[in-house]
Amino acid sequence: MSRARLPDAPLIDRDRPVLFQFDGREMTGFAGDTLASALLANGVRLAGRSFKYHRPRGIATIGAAEPNALVTVDRGGGRTTPNLRATMVELHEGLEAASQNRWPSLHRDVGAVTGWFAPLLTAGFYYKTFLWPRAFWHRVYEPVIRRAAGLGKAPAAPDPDRYATRYAHCDLLVAGAGPAGIAAALTAAEAGRRVILCDENAVLGASLLDDPEALVEGVPARRWRSDALARLAALPNCRLLPRTTAFGLFADGMAGLAERVTDHLPSPAAAHGPRERLWQVRAARILLATGAIEQPLVFPGNDRPGVMLAGAARAYARRYGVLAGSRAVLVTGADRAWHDAFDLAALGLPVALIADVRADVAPELTARAAALGIPVCPGARIDGVSGTHAVRAVTIGGRRIACDLLLSSAGWLPAIHLHAQTGSRAVFDPARNIFLPGDPVPGVGSAGACNGSFALDAAVAEGRAAARSPAALPHGTEGGGVSLPGPDADRGKAFIDLQSDVTTRDIRIAVQEGFHSIEHIKRYTTTGMGVDQGKSSNLAALAIASARLGKPIPEVGLTTFRMPYTPVSFGMLAGAARGELFDPLRRTPIDPWAQAQGAVFEPVGNWRRARYFPRAGEDMHAAVARECRTVRSTVGLFDASTLGKIEVVGPDAATFMERIYTNAWRKLEPGRCRYGLMLREDGFIFDDGVVGRLAEDRFHVTTTTGGAARVLAHMEDYLQTEWPDLDVWLTSVTEQWAVIAVQGPRARRLIAPLVGDIDLSDAAMPHMSVRTGHIIGVPARLFRVSFTGELGFEVNVPPSQARAVWDALWERARALDGTAYGTEAMHVLRAEMGFIIVGQDTDGTVTPADAGLGWMIGKAKKDFVGKRSLVRPDMLAANRKQLVGLLTEEPGLVLEEGAQVVDDPAPAPGTHAIGHVTSAYWSEALGRSIAMALVEGGGAGADRLYVSGDRGFHPVRTAPLPFLDPAGEPADG
Repeated sequence: MSRARLPDAPLIDRDRPVLFQFDGREMTGFAGDTLASALLANGVRLAGRSFKYHRPRGIATIGAAEPNALVTVDRGGGRTTPNLRATMVELHEGLEAASQNRWPSLHRDVGAVTGWFAPLLTAGFYYKTFLWPRAFWHRVYEPVIRRAAGLGKAPAAPDPDRYATRYAHCDLLVAGAGPAGIAAALTAAEAGRRVILCDENAVLGASLLDDPEALVEGVPARRWRSDALARLAALPNCRLLPRTTAFGLFADGMAGLAERVTDHLPSPAAAHGPRERLWQVRAARILLATGAIEQPLVFPGNDRPGVMLAGAARAYARRYGVLAGSRAVLVTGADRAWHDAFDLAALGLPVALIADVRADVAPELTARAAALGIPVCPGARIDGVSGTHAVRAVTIGGRRIACDLLLSSAGWLPAIHLHAQTGSRAVFDPARNIFLPGDPVPGVGSAGACNGSFALDAAVAEGRAAARSPAALPHGTEGGGVSLPGPDADRGKAFIDLQSDVTTRDIRIAVQEGFHSIEHIKRYTTTGMGVDQGKSSNLAALAIASARLGKPIPEVGLTTFRMPYTPVSFGMLAGAARGELFDPLRRTPIDPWAQAQGAVFEPVGNWRRARYFPRAGEDMHAAVARECRTVRSTVGLFDASTLGKIEVVGPDAATFMERIYTNAWRKLEPGRCRYGLMLREDGFIFDDGVVGRLAEDRFHVTTTTGGAARVLAHMEDYLQTEWPDLDVWLTSVTEQWAVIAVQGPRARRLIAPLVGDIDLSDAAMPHMSVRTGHIIGVPARLFRVSFTGELGFEVNVPPSQARAVWDALWERARALDGTAYGTEAMHVLRAEMGFIIVGQDTDGTVTPADAGLGWMIGKAKKDFVGKRSLVRPDMLAANRKQLVGLLTEEPGLVLEEGAQVVDDPAPAPGTHAIGHVTSAYWSEALGRSIAMALVEGGGAGADRLYVSGDRGFHPVRTAPLPFLDPAGEPADG
């Protein structure tokens, strides 16, 4: 049944009615309404069900701290979002919202039967039950619990919305557009500073609409607000961001803001913009003006639909013209709530009683209540609430008072959540029972109610002062305060956390069972772990625990306030990084040619690489075998453009290389190459690659494909933090050089006709050398290196010319019966020679000696990264896992990479694996399978080892590396 709106409702547009649905029922609201205000206006009292007991719940608040009215909103086209607070959902035409955590309907929820078992479902019941029979856990208990857990259902379809990201810089970021925030932003912006003012609500300064009689700086509050916002909007150096939550603060003035861009628009209009925008703001100063959060009173039955915070009821009436009930009772322990009741009474809501839990109430409050004809009851004891789906009456001191709206308020608690994210500890004000911001970190301040200044003029004055000076403001000392639950708070079923169904009894049980830290109590009872993160429950839980432990509240502690301040969507955090943009696919200049040749591709790092080139009727095994045979017998072309490439340039380049690599570089002649090995500080292999010295002051460094970025970062880290005195520049040139590897006995014959200014003879260009020149007229760096054990060259050319060079080489290769080969054949060819791949044959715990590369340690070098770690006792232990070759007793059996190696095929309980297979292939050259593995002690002393497989354990024997005879590079035939 719809309620008539009050004439004064500044946030709604009565000329724009809006149709929406709630649980399939069509209703009408107005533009400017929230879903909560529209539901109240339509007489909806029951808005949701609680998490554990499925108890009926109504709208309790007006802001982001709403614990009860969580809904799923369907915006069409797969745009379904669960667990949205109805108090924060803006009404728009065609909005479809549904209540959650109920079946088959909100009014008749079968899950409410759990309430019958409430005495058994106390704090930590899940730790104490479902223990027997043990076999039932996975078969029965766990599936049932998982189905019952959660509130709204996560959408199954992919998110069709778009999300955006913006970066911004400002002199002052103000979080919170209440009176203090507006005053601060106006003061700073009119002084010429760049200002960003954000607020999570759709309307800035909405709290200034709640009291038409209030004055700000001698001006009516509503007029002061509209004038201030108009002045801010006219200033080019000020950005106003409504619907924008400051959800996280980070180091050095960085803040994360979540802006809701189109959720408040009907679907057709919303499709033209991003749904949300992530703002990453770097501010010289951040001012927190986040206000305060009203706390509910704790008493039996305080969760019934129709129990609402007093300030929220007044705000719904003043902002949206909605009276949340027809007859009210106020139960409170705060002076401000009396004024809320007085104002509601003046608006036409009958107030049957004001019951204050405090025995001493200010005489002026009781006098005004008497003047309005409102009975009062100081020192009240609330015995319970009648009603199931709505409040019918409240019993106070044995007296039953009929009402359909029970106003509740224990007072207001500063919202210090963002301040706590900076790492500053909160301080407790025992006179007012509130937590206040502790010593601020540089560049972050607090003003207004979140700093303890609740009076309107005081908050505005603090905002202006904070904008003028970076010095921290002293805490406000007057106004506000919270009435904590008394010793009899756990009478009946009195709720602390409405969303998670945590009662005062649960807190008492947790303390009795030995949980004395509030962080432990939180996790044992789940209080403060819901969508609202305990914004209206943490202090009450802390107070009850404090009373039970007989300790002051500060000694019990305060739960940690973590990011985000309110829930944010994964879509906004990901932004445009989704689908192909989540992991951008990089293609080499040769990729189109490989595509045309029918290559099968695989992802390597962020690159797409040709894995093999099948011919008609070939599967992968046959194609790879053919490619390997051809490379070993004639010649093959391989696209190696994905290798990381870094230029190390400068007078101290050789010194830098000496320090960053294990082996020596100072005496390497220009024009020669060397295989380089790089370690971490802990002595484990980090990366490897061939390095060519182009000049005395210039090195061309290659890295693994996946290691390019991290190797450059590793180098930069040491250059900038450890060796800033070195005159060296590091430049990534991965994208500046495409690489074509020409491998095989006929490699020189293939290249020679295309290179006119480089002598390719053994004498002029020996193995492990580099020359600059031209190939088909294209500038090139030509390396004579091999990753196959055959004669090999790597042709480095600019990417824009790479396809032309490849085509010329391919024409020659076909004439020499050559082939193109992919990464799979490359892996086989290198494994036959015992060459490692970092990240496959190493796992982050492999030293050079473990990999058989101890010869790469510069024995005469004074120091290099990781050297000291290599002499630690554990690094020299004889039983360390070492890289070995494995040969199966079944030559045709290819082992599975990652399979465990044991020394006993029937291990006793507790026996551990002694290693694992790192690489395993069929070797066409050897006519059998080969494998490499990391095995304890290199398998020394064991005649036979065993490797796990689908058919049990397979016997293997160790073999020295390389598998092929390293007789040297064969000459051109």
